[in-house]
Amino acid sequence: MPLIFVPTPLGNLRDVTLRALDVLRDASLIVAEDTRVARKLLHALELGGREIWSYREQNAAAATPAILERARDETVAVTADAGMPGISDPGSALIAAAREAGVPVEALPGPSAALGVALLSGFPLRRFTFEGFPPRGAAARRERFAAALRGGVTTLWYESPRRLHASLADLARVAPDARLFVVREYTKLHEQQLWGTAQDVLPALPEPLLGEVAFAVAPYAWEPQVPAAEEAAAAIDALLASGRRVGEVAKLLAARGFGERRQIYARAAARKARREGSINQS
Repeated sequence: MPLIFVPTPLGNLRDVTLRALDVLRDASLIVAEDTRVARKLLHALELGGREIWSYREQNAAAATPAILERARDETVAVTADAGMPGISDPGSALIAAAREAGVPVEALPGPSAALGVALLSGFPLRRFTFEGFPPRGAAARRERFAAALRGGVTTLWYESPRRLHASLADLARVAPDARLFVVREYTKLHEQQLWGTAQDVLPALPEPLLGEVAFAVAPYAWEPQVPAAEEAAAAIDALLASGRRVGEVAKLLAARGFGERRQIYARAAARKARREGSINQS
């Protein structure tokens, strides 16, 4: 019997497909990211009283063998809190384990916030990348935005409402004129769509900011303003003098727009070697 990945509505319950209803009704076991959310959804769909197991990042390794054992002889449905399971959650690891164990896997088509924001953005979609959630740290976030924008294609992102302001502020620092499209509460009653640069969008966000958020960034003509060689050298020397390791120097200065991380690393390593050599000679 198969392990079937079943997309669930992002907000509007009418977005559930007929095939999804069939599988959820007939499955012997339902595997859910959050069992409370799954029970609420199943009750709303008049499919209550089902056996539900939890499968999330924290228990994935321990839960996988038992899930696959059930799927050998029974139909097991895998769901997410909303949208396509396996996108930005550990579901893809479960598929890989099922393939390795010889357990058949199916995936039903259905709602996806990433594809919804892609289409609604109006940005070119002949090629695009799904970047998932930006890093939580500001320096790492700016570095990730810069790397993604260098690809020259539309990029799609998810973000927590708690971090959206900080993420868009970092995007504005990296690419102040990048075109942006933000969807909050997609398919829900209070859906909000915003276009413009990050500086245009930030003032239009409600306070407090609640709900699920996805955004797209249009293809960007990347023209980083690399500081002069003298300024970069001074910044490297200052960080080395403060006790930073070469790898830390490269990471910090790449996030600040001083160039490619690998190039900065090479320059920092060379300057550190010269610095240590001059100290030893004296």
